[in-house]
Amino acid sequence: MQPERGPSAVAQPTSSNPAALRRCIELLQTCKSLPRLKQIHAHAVRHGVTLGHHVLAKHLVFALVSLPAADPMPYASSVFAQVPAPGVFSYNTMIRGYAESCHPRPALDVHRLMLAADVPPDSHTYPFLLKACAKLLSLRDGERVHCRSVKDGHDACIFVQNTLLHFYAACGLFESAHKLFERMSHRNLISWNSVINGFAINGRPNEALTLFREMVADEDGGIEPDGFTMVSLLCACAELGALALGRRSHVYLAKRGLDRNPHVGNALIDFYAKCGSIEEAYKVFDKMDERTVVSWTCLIVGLAMNGFGEESLDLFHAMERERLVPTEITLVGVLYACSHCGLVDDGFRYFNRMTREYGIVPKMEHYGCMVDLLGRAGLVEEAHSYIMNMPLEPNAVIWRTLLGACAMHKRLAIGEAVWARLVELDPGHSGDYVLLSNLYAAVGQWGIVHKLRRSMLKGGVKKMPGHSLVELGNRMHEFVMGDRSHPQSQQIYEMLEEIATRLRLEGYMPRTTNVLADIEEEEKETALNYHSERLAIAFALLNTAPGTPIRIVKNLRVCADCHLVTKLISKIYDRQIVVRDRSRFHHVTVVFSQQDYTAFRIKIPLCNSDERILVGRSKLTVMLKSKSQIGCNEAANRQELMLYHRKTFHPEHFLQHFMVLNSLSQPSTKSASIAMLATPPSLHLPVFVLIHPMATINPSSKRLASTRSRPEMPQALAHGSLEILYQS
Repeated sequence: MQPERGPSAVAQPTSSNPAALRRCIELLQTCKSLPRLKQIHAHAVRHGVTLGHHVLAKHLVFALVSLPAADPMPYASSVFAQVPAPGVFSYNTMIRGYAESCHPRPALDVHRLMLAADVPPDSHTYPFLLKACAKLLSLRDGERVHCRSVKDGHDACIFVQNTLLHFYAACGLFESAHKLFERMSHRNLISWNSVINGFAINGRPNEALTLFREMVADEDGGIEPDGFTMVSLLCACAELGALALGRRSHVYLAKRGLDRNPHVGNALIDFYAKCGSIEEAYKVFDKMDERTVVSWTCLIVGLAMNGFGEESLDLFHAMERERLVPTEITLVGVLYACSHCGLVDDGFRYFNRMTREYGIVPKMEHYGCMVDLLGRAGLVEEAHSYIMNMPLEPNAVIWRTLLGACAMHKRLAIGEAVWARLVELDPGHSGDYVLLSNLYAAVGQWGIVHKLRRSMLKGGVKKMPGHSLVELGNRMHEFVMGDRSHPQSQQIYEMLEEIATRLRLEGYMPRTTNVLADIEEEEKETALNYHSERLAIAFALLNTAPGTPIRIVKNLRVCADCHLVTKLISKIYDRQIVVRDRSRFHHVTVVFSQQDYTAFRIKIPLCNSDERILVGRSKLTVMLKSKSQIGCNEAANRQELMLYHRKTFHPEHFLQHFMVLNSLSQPSTKSASIAMLATPPSLHLPVFVLIHPMATINPSSKRLASTRSRPEMPQALAHGSLEILYQS
């Protein structure tokens, strides 16, 4: 509500009670609540001190906008409207109040009233106005305010300049912010913080780190960073995966006692989680004196992102036991955990609890998680139906998620329908062309693939190039596919040849289906060998001591073949390898890949809903979910069941220990003898002799982790009425 001023706002008599005025001002200076302030106002009026007295009016308006209570601006507006001829201080106070509120637009209206009343703005007016424009992300209004500040001669004020930096960064105009920053004759800590934070939180981490180094190495002796600076630095380090630099920042914060601040603690948890060091994130969380909902949410999301779905959900339950109310972001993390661990039933249960127990109305992000949950589990038709019945109009991100599932599971008909929707909503998005191209390539329709790529070239649609980052010392090294620009390029490619030789000795066969191009098989193998993450791993192996963990950050999704190769490299060179791609982490150790997830679709005539099919590897326990557990009638009618498994095997078992075992006639049996029916011929390996003739079934297990990397299975492997269809 904007204050109105006009003929009705006439001057009122001033106070004839100086003692009452002084007492009211004293009370206003310590007032912390709106009801108390109203009592003080009533006390003033009762003792003859009216708003006509400019001293009372100034203090009353200032006290109102400074209240921590919810939205004092309507009352402040009504008070301000009764003040005769308010000065610049009162106008600035009202502008500040609106700028800091949830509804900053009236701040611009008050400024217009100020100009209409011929009250000249001062150097305090413009920072408040620019703060409102930054909140509104209103570039046009902000540029007008900037021009007005130049006209009034206030643009050289450092307070105005600092707020301009924040405004341009908030609107995404990083170059404008940087140019303004370079022109500043004097920069204080706020100046540096504004531009560093702007780059850090808007996907420009390299620029943020460069500016930070300039700040501490300034010619005038450098500026000592504060907690806000370090939070911005941690944000940039998290984006890049710069674990070593972030750790040094943590040490700096700890020495100054800043790590006890909840905001800093939350940033540290987020940083360690995004760098794949979930143990260190846990340590920060455990040491926090005060844990807010944000603290819990950061760790819940971090665990989910790192593939620890069960631990993420356990932490959510612990948060509930602490009587903390989750936010909508917390629930996004919970649904993300369910999605990336294949917990379909759990995901729907948490989604339904959102509104019922917490009063949170699901937003597009939550529906996106549910579509992703169904799509990853292979329930593509169900995901499509879910979108069609959403109460919200699905946006391009929702449809793009489904298109990705179609490409993953080779559902051409639905994929083409989804593509038609995406063309309407977001034409020209390169990712959509790539996903559709991948889908057609996966089903062997190379003619359409080439047609799509010609269409991309003609329309100027460029595919985002994949790149991988690895930290060494104080530097991030970047690699792209087939990159030969690095100073150690020759040694890197020699290392790749050594890796390829040792992989073949381990029985590795390239999954050339991951190269979506109609070229010869040998060319496909070469293309796989030069993927950016493999170059980064080879570089790290060359330049780090044996046993040193290797951490890679990739901007695109890691293909299944590179995931498998990473596992084998981990085993061969005895290294822990952590790869972060655009959607999740891949934790690889010598023993197993942490909490990976996959789904196979099984088609088999079922005798009854309780029948179990055991599909396993050596030392592996698997349970096939029955029709009644799926919760999807359409899937049950098609007799398609989802398989989730927990693995405790060495990476070499990927290639050697896969087998299809007979169905068990008595599902209640705790252990039963098993016999090998077949070994997928595509593995080109000798038939594996079963080591453990007994396998244990645990029908009561409801949460089973599983793996996304596995040997390639044939499109159809039949034995009598049994058919197994591989799905990635």
